[in-house]
Amino acid sequence: MNNKSKNKGVYLDNAATTAVDPRVLKAMLPYFTKQFGNASSLHYYGRDALNAVDLAREKIASFLNAKTLEIYFTSCGSESDNWALRGRVYAPSKNKNKHIITTSIEHPAVLDTCRVLEKEGVKVDYLGVDHDGYVSLDDVKRVATPETTLISIMMANNEIGSIQPIAEIGEFSKELGVCFHTDAVQAAESEDLNVNNLNVDLLSLSAHKFHGPKGIGILYIRSGVELSRLITGGHQERNQRAGTTNTPLIIGMASALEIAVNERAEYISRLIPLRNYFIDRVLKEIPFCNLNGGLDRRLPNNINLSFDFIESESILISLDRAGIAVSSGSACSAASLEPSHVIIALGVGAEKAHSSLRVSLGRTTTIEELDYTIYVLKREIERLRGISPLFNVEKGVGSYV
Repeated sequence: MNNKSKNKGVYLDNAATTAVDPRVLKAMLPYFTKQFGNASSLHYYGRDALNAVDLAREKIASFLNAKTLEIYFTSCGSESDNWALRGRVYAPSKNKNKHIITTSIEHPAVLDTCRVLEKEGVKVDYLGVDHDGYVSLDDVKRVATPETTLISIMMANNEIGSIQPIAEIGEFSKELGVCFHTDAVQAAESEDLNVNNLNVDLLSLSAHKFHGPKGIGILYIRSGVELSRLITGGHQERNQRAGTTNTPLIIGMASALEIAVNERAEYISRLIPLRNYFIDRVLKEIPFCNLNGGLDRRLPNNINLSFDFIESESILISLDRAGIAVSSGSACSAASLEPSHVIIALGVGAEKAHSSLRVSLGRTTTIEELDYTIYVLKREIERLRGISPLFNVEKGVGSYV
């Protein structure tokens, strides 16, 4: 392993955020400088900005097979999730319906919002998942009641990459007459986001997960679905979401989604072999290692592994010192000392959950970068187990007892 490879930064945390595509940046730049008008202003500068926003909204709607007026811009995926949940529960006509169905592996933007709503008198059912991280439609049917106002199930999990049967759950929701929301933040680069095929009424996206800018997201709201406003104080987004229209970032999101959709097939065909290569080598070459989540319905770029008898933070820091960026879970809960709620939901003990590491590949990931990462990972796992009180180096075994 030469010094050049060793010193090169290897970014394998694309589930946390992605680099802005140069083509996206190019599309955005004029709206920071020459075309800087406020889209709410009536003069030429404002009209120019508004025209650009309208075109971006039309473009995004076309990629989702939605109507243009069903696309609402937000600041991020977390805001979109909050709006979907709180907006539906507190919609004027839903005062008597206070029941939400979700899963135990949702993003904190959904789970934390549900916990707050529970304190406000809303009943929430948190569905479990199987060992591979998949929710069952039968479980959804089992807990649904006439009081159910919203079903919220993420399309693809941000930690283990499990892809849920959204279209099937959406079909049941439609039959039941219940509003259905999906957090699709992790799914844009590899999954079909046709809202009609998915049978969804609400869908959240965030641009920085697919090589767009940070600070911009959308909430798709199907025509006829009633939500209360989350942010008041202005007439933007057709009087539904106050706040100065962020023209450059909206342009960037539309450009990033266009690229993601157009290059989806290439993205999938390139990353699945790289993902499987990494998983196969690590499982064969590093003892006491397990893959978290199933492979059958998994995001092409997602890898989540547990390395027994070592804390994941120790591995993360060791890899960081070698110029390799990975994660021990969701970036939104990175400061927490608690084990991943997603890994725990798989039926894995807290010890193994504390040893989980997420590796998320990206468009530019190379096999050379993965080889270097495996080389460093093997070296550091051996070193860390050598100083772990849980592992007997001489006998080559470990115990949590």
